[in-house]
Amino acid sequence: MKTRDKAHARRLLLDMRRDMENVTLDEAAKLRFDTLATRWLDSLRARLKSSTAARLEQCLENLKPYFRTVTLAGITAAHCKAWKTQRGDRLVPQTFAHELSALKRTFEYAIEQGVLYRNPARHIKRRCILSTRPKHIPTRHQFTELVAAIRQSDGRAESQEAARDGADMVELLAFSGMRKGEAGQVKWHHVDFERGLLMVPDGENRTKNYEKRKVPLSAALRELLTRLRDERKPSPSDNVSRIADPKKCLATTCRKMGLPYFTPHRFRDFFATTCIEQGVDVPTVARWLGHKDGGALLKKTYAHLRQEHSLQAMAKVIFDPTPATLATAGEDAPPPGQNAKLAEPAGLTWKKAAKLWRNRTSLGVETAEEF
Repeated sequence: MKTRDKAHARRLLLDMRRDMENVTLDEAAKLRFDTLATRWLDSLRARLKSSTAARLEQCLENLKPYFRTVTLAGITAAHCKAWKTQRGDRLVPQTFAHELSALKRTFEYAIEQGVLYRNPARHIKRRCILSTRPKHIPTRHQFTELVAAIRQSDGRAESQEAARDGADMVELLAFSGMRKGEAGQVKWHHVDFERGLLMVPDGENRTKNYEKRKVPLSAALRELLTRLRDERKPSPSDNVSRIADPKKCLATTCRKMGLPYFTPHRFRDFFATTCIEQGVDVPTVARWLGHKDGGALLKKTYAHLRQEHSLQAMAKVIFDPTPATLATAGEDAPPPGQNAKLAEPAGLTWKKAAKLWRNRTSLGVETAEEF
């Protein structure tokens, strides 16, 4: 039981015997991993989005060849380690994490069904996944020029008419922070101009976690939606965006302007970064984006600031406490005579120093280092 406490060992032994009673050894001796994996995925499929189910199915297909030669009862930690050595170590950390999670969850399902006593993959650890910052986020200047270039197209009226919906979609993504699939499903009855809110709908192919969320209408978003409403005179059931994906116009315009290719998701990053630069707190931005972690992912992925904003922020940092620099930073200069009051003759005694220390708050000194 791996413990020196006899009473604790008895309790662990009792729990182990109780768990062993639930294991159906005959079924475990016949059941194969691929059959078990199919059962597990079928038990989850009703609650999964189609894209998630497809990813899990692919993970299981990659795992099955490594466990075909043994029954479920014969799978040991050595088989799991062999999979890790032969395949897992060649995968990028994110893909390895997905396959390892599918493997462990399949064995946990077997334990719940009483055909396995212990998870043989429990000792395999995930590799460290390095945080990846979004690449090629447009600056506000680039964004303005990009949208204008999409609307201009090649100058012909018919091409400008075709490109208009793409430019509107790009602005909708940038001003709301929605994902591409979410923006494509928003209808006009989801826009509440009176309350100043945009409701991002839930459901299949809409929000990532099947939950509704509300995004306040910024001045730019309200202006965009008001213009589209006045131009189109839509019904409440019409989609706000007439297209589902603006990637074609983005690729063409970025190539013409000599810009890196900005994917539709980069405008979600643009929204998050711009909000943070404007002083919006991270938990609030995370709530607008639909994150459920209170801002942890936002801090890790989006909270880096663009170089020009970083340089501007550093220009505000003052290390020289002279009256001129304090006034520039918006701080009050020290009272006249304070520095002279702190200065003491070279013959300062310990007794007098102790008295000064006790009265340090009257001198405007807070710490021992300042004293």
